[in-house]
Amino acid sequence: MPADTINRRRFERFTLSPMYNRLAVRFMDSDAFEFEGHGWDVCEGGICFELDRAIEPGTPIVMQIDLPHDEYGNPPSEGPGRSVFVFANVVWLTDDDGIGPARMAAAFTRFARAGDKERLIREFCSGRYARAA
Repeated sequence: MPADTINRRRFERFTLSPMYNRLAVRFMDSDAFEFEGHGWDVCEGGICFELDRAIEPGTPIVMQIDLPHDEYGNPPSEGPGRSVFVFANVVWLTDDDGIGPARMAAAFTRFARAGDKERLIREFCSGRYARAA
């Protein structure tokens, strides 16, 4: 990062392996997860991800983020299953040509289940994730 660039991020981001970090998204007024995609990077406060459908910035969503297995196929360290559930708001969208997946980012507003935030942070501390640039 150049010396004159200010890092405005509150939380350190961690890189996910695209295509190996499934997530599902639903709108707040839906009971079923309608869209599947994958994550690019994640932090305690949000995620950058891709879906085949663009979602406009400002849209509140619910996300199910699957935590990846390690390189030996072992599941995440602890907790109720592989998924973390969050409520979030889409904050930006890059959909240059409307063809193919749309990349976007969402800021987490709250974690849906007790312990999910702690499980996510514990995964960051496991050493299985590279820090994002």
